[in-house]
Amino acid sequence: MNNIIVRNTVRFIVLVLIQVFVLNNISVNGYINPYLYVLFILLLPFETPGWLLLTSSFVLGFTIDIFAHTPGMHTAASVFMAFCRPGLIRFISGSKGLEPGMAPGIKDMGFRWFFLYSLILILLHHLLFFFLEIFRFNEFAQTLYRALLSTFSTFLLVLLVEYLFIRRKDKA
Repeated sequence: MNNIIVRNTVRFIVLVLIQVFVLNNISVNGYINPYLYVLFILLLPFETPGWLLLTSSFVLGFTIDIFAHTPGMHTAASVFMAFCRPGLIRFISGSKGLEPGMAPGIKDMGFRWFFLYSLILILLHHLLFFFLEIFRFNEFAQTLYRALLSTFSTFLLVLLVEYLFIRRKDKA
């Protein structure tokens, strides 16, 4: 139990630092903005209680908002992503169910499951974030385009990190 808390705390700190000091400084013509910090929400254990999932997502988004000077946009998008997560997990997992101790990653759930899970949640996060940022619908197509490009870049980063840090099963 303590190992899970320590691992997630370290993951939180590392992802916030990477987001604040590296990724917030990357913007390709204002269209591609990768937000790797959402990986924290994606990789929280399945057994995480709803209140803790929403609270930790709030703290994550609020922390990014403080450093990015975005008043509540990351917070709202992160909490929305966390709110949608349990329903999406039930929808994607279907009747096969989840065994205790499994984690929402490629290692335990497989590439196809993780692909759908992470892509949908990242897309939901980015759509809400970019529409909150612009806060009008007269630039709908441009905002949708920005959200899709940023979703794609964030998704590629999430896959890259997931494959870099996947733990290989011991060959015995």
